[in-house]
Amino acid sequence: MSDRLRRMRRTEALRRLVRETYVHASDLIYPIFVREGQTAPEPIESMPGQSRLPVSHLGDEARKIQDLGLGAVLLFGLPSQKDEAASSCYSPDGVVQQAVRAIKKATPELVVMTDVCVCAYTPHGHCGVLNGTEVDNDATLPLLAKMAVSHAEAGADVVSPSAMMDRQVAAVRATLNQCGLESTAVMAYSAKFSSAFYGPFREAADSAPSFGDRASYQHDYANPRHARRELLQDIEEGADILMVKPGLAYLDIVLRARELCDLPIAAYAVSGEYSMIKAAAERSWIDEKKIVLETLTAFRRAGADLVITYHAKEAAAWLNNN
Repeated sequence: MSDRLRRMRRTEALRRLVRETYVHASDLIYPIFVREGQTAPEPIESMPGQSRLPVSHLGDEARKIQDLGLGAVLLFGLPSQKDEAASSCYSPDGVVQQAVRAIKKATPELVVMTDVCVCAYTPHGHCGVLNGTEVDNDATLPLLAKMAVSHAEAGADVVSPSAMMDRQVAAVRATLNQCGLESTAVMAYSAKFSSAFYGPFREAADSAPSFGDRASYQHDYANPRHARRELLQDIEEGADILMVKPGLAYLDIVLRARELCDLPIAAYAVSGEYSMIKAAAERSWIDEKKIVLETLTAFRRAGADLVITYHAKEAAAWLNNN
C-alpha cells in the first residue's frame, strides 16, 4: 500500500529527517525588565524565574544571553520618577537609554530592541497623553517619536512602538530619518490585542492603568479583519517587522500576517502564557520543557519568524543540548 503515512514516523531519526518546522535559539527574543535606581535583581512574584534587573547587572546578563545564541533582547524600562508628560521616557539618561548603552558595551553584536510606550512613565499608566480621561492619539505621536530617537541614539538596533496609536509607525520612522537614524529598524506592535493575558506583565512593569482600560486603543480580540487593516497600515508606514501579541491564542492572526506580506513576523508569548505554564509545571501537571518547545514550534509553524518569550533562555539551553 502507498498510503502508509506512519512509515516516516516510525523512528526518531526518520521523524527528524522529514521534520518541516524547526526552532533555533537565534529565533528567540528575550524580554528584560530594567528598574532604575535599584542595586539587586527583584523577583517578579507572578512570573516565577523572572526579575526586574538593575542596569549594573545587564552586562553579565547580556553575555549569558549572547553565549546562549539568542537572537535579541527587548527592553522594558521602569523609571524611578513618573510624571504626566512622561518626561523620563526620552531622557538621554533614562533607564532604557542606560540599559542600551550597558548592553552594547558588554556585547556590541547582540541585537537590542526597545519598547516604545509611555505607560510605565506616567502615573496614570495609559499608553499616551491624556486629554481629560481620553488618550489623545495625535498629541502622543511626537512623544513616541522622541522616545524612539533617544533609544536609537543610545545604540538600540530596533525600536518597537507599542502604544497602539494610529500613525505611530509613520511618526517614528519619519523622525528617525530626520535625525539621521535611517539604519534603526522599527518593529511594529501591529496586531496587539486588548487581552487578559497581560496581567503579570502589568505587575512586572508597574504599568497598570489607574482608571479604565486600554480597550479603546488596543484591538478587540474578536476582530481579525480589523487587525489585518492595522497590519497593512504599518507595512505602508514603513515597519521592518510586524508583531502579533499575544501569541498562543492568536495563531490565526500570525498565519494571516504571514500570508499578507513577506516582512518578518514576530509573535509575543506574553506574561500570562508564561505564568500559566510555570504554574502548571510547578504542580507537575505538565512537562515544562515539552510544552514550551511544542508551543514555540506552533508559533514557527503558523508563520512567525521570531518569538518573543520569557522562556527564551531556558528554551535556548534545551535546544542547544538537543
